[in-house]
Amino acid sequence: MSFLRTLSRLLLPLLLAVTTAAPAAPSPAFKAGVFEPPRQAPEFALRGSDGSELTLARYRGKVVLLSFGFTHCAAVCPTTLDTLARAKKALGAEGEAVQVVFVTVDPERDPPAQLKAYLAAFDPSFVGGTGKPELLAAMRKSYGVVAEKVPLGSSYAMDHTSSIFLIDREGRLRAMMPYGRDARDFVHDVKLLLAK
Repeated sequence: MSFLRTLSRLLLPLLLAVTTAAPAAPSPAFKAGVFEPPRQAPEFALRGSDGSELTLARYRGKVVLLSFGFTHCAAVCPTTLDTLARAKKALGAEGEAVQVVFVTVDPERDPPAQLKAYLAAFDPSFVGGTGKPELLAAMRKSYGVVAEKVPLGSSYAMDHTSSIFLIDREGRLRAMMPYGRDARDFVHDVKLLLAK
């Protein structure tokens, strides 16, 4: 009996060492490019398309999908918003914990009412943001987003960064999804963020 006690006293620390030294199972990888380590997303305060002040802090506890664009966009913005609407729908009840925020790069033509009507065509829960040009420029700079007016006949278009920022429930930048990715990629990554 004493032999077994001695053996167990010798083996127990060894078993504990092996158990604690074993590598943890790798966490599932994001489809988007990740911010490593995650960092706090820059805060902002804009005029919201819903009539309220639009801040990032307002959505703490939700996953925020932040996109930059404009309502006169011919292809990129409507494609992006349609993809995000399909992703949110595919999430079912989990979609309630996701907020899409669309910040204009064209404040001249995108007052709150225009943003509201435009976004409602994709999903009425989407919220747009606008403000003075210098405020929007400062916000874009803090996110590393570029936007440039391009003449187009008698009007103009806007060339702009088309990636979507994925911000977790604690307000941290976690990933950036490039334009053109499938709704399923957003569903995958949002589920990872909601599980944390």
